[in-house]
Amino acid sequence: MRSTYFSLIFFLVSVQAAPVKTLIPGKPETVGMSSTLLARIDSVVEEAIQENFVPGVVVLVGRHSKIVYNQAFGHRSLIPSREKMTIDTIFDLSSLTKVVATATSMMILVEEGRLTLDDSVSMFLPKFSDQKKKNITIMQLATHFSGLRAGLDQDKYWVGFKEALRRASIEELIAVPGSRFNYSDINYIVLGAVLEKVAQMGLEEFSEQRVFSLLGMKNTTFKPSPFWRHRIAPTEIRNGRMLRGKVHDPTSARMGGVSGHAGLFSTAGDLAIFLQMLLNYGVYDGVRILSPLSVGRMTTNQSPQEQDSWRGVGFDIRSRFSSSRGDLFPLGSFGHTGFTGTSLWIDPYSQVFLIILTNRLHPNSKGDVGRLRKQVANIVAASIENF
Repeated sequence: MRSTYFSLIFFLVSVQAAPVKTLIPGKPETVGMSSTLLARIDSVVEEAIQENFVPGVVVLVGRHSKIVYNQAFGHRSLIPSREKMTIDTIFDLSSLTKVVATATSMMILVEEGRLTLDDSVSMFLPKFSDQKKKNITIMQLATHFSGLRAGLDQDKYWVGFKEALRRASIEELIAVPGSRFNYSDINYIVLGAVLEKVAQMGLEEFSEQRVFSLLGMKNTTFKPSPFWRHRIAPTEIRNGRMLRGKVHDPTSARMGGVSGHAGLFSTAGDLAIFLQMLLNYGVYDGVRILSPLSVGRMTTNQSPQEQDSWRGVGFDIRSRFSSSRGDLFPLGSFGHTGFTGTSLWIDPYSQVFLIILTNRLHPNSKGDVGRLRKQVANIVAASIENF
């Protein structure tokens, strides 16, 4: 796969210039960005709030280990009472869980020789040994080329991690594994189960011990404490109660709030640490989480050859879900989105990263952040004045 090889080499060459530093606040001009152009973010976000696309937004931009823009807009809560959005608001990350927790934890196991990306799922989960699914690989799950459906059925009552895995194991394939990109929560539910089997501990415990605590991501967790509730952005009403500090994703909720595809909560500040670690080729503040080659696998194209949709091990590069790239960031930048209104985008060539966190579903499930993601990405990319 020549495109994958050269994109990985280009990634490694591009990141070698990045100093291994801790994030600090800084003026945009000190890292070759325009504060005047970045200020345009304010008006497009305020417009989205006025149009009721989102109740509130947190936007954070970083470059060369400096946070150059970090602003909160609007409200994190509208009902039952109005609360101003703050930069330390905690959000339900939804599918950002896939990259921040699951893919990162999985690559740690790969580095330790406890797992390989070409291993079949059936090696670890015997229920996947039927004729059609027995050869699905870890890589196919991670890049969404497994042939599994988008999600588990919600039409009948079920609950529990084991039941979710049982249902995943009897799923009928909708495509031959490796033949077609189909974004699927089931893929990461299964990856979470594989990780638990290999690591002999659950994803919640593993990611806390091996990623979040080492990076100092103190506001990042599954199943947040009730003491955090006042800082958490609520999502929508379910069963007569506003969800606040409880995972929005229905499947993750049925699984107890911890799953490989959804359930993680965090802040923009903590996510900035995680993204700077990636740009520092796996190291942050002297702490090594991943090797440069593991970061390369996560963030460069690993899709089967000749496929139009490009995915890394976790991260989106080019697919129908790449709206967060905007119109200006180059092919080879990468990121991910979450259904609740969260998104990340990172450009290793300019060393810029962008975090947009909203609770677009609050209060009536009618919000839409798609255009705003593009607008903000374009403003950030245009504000880069030199390399």
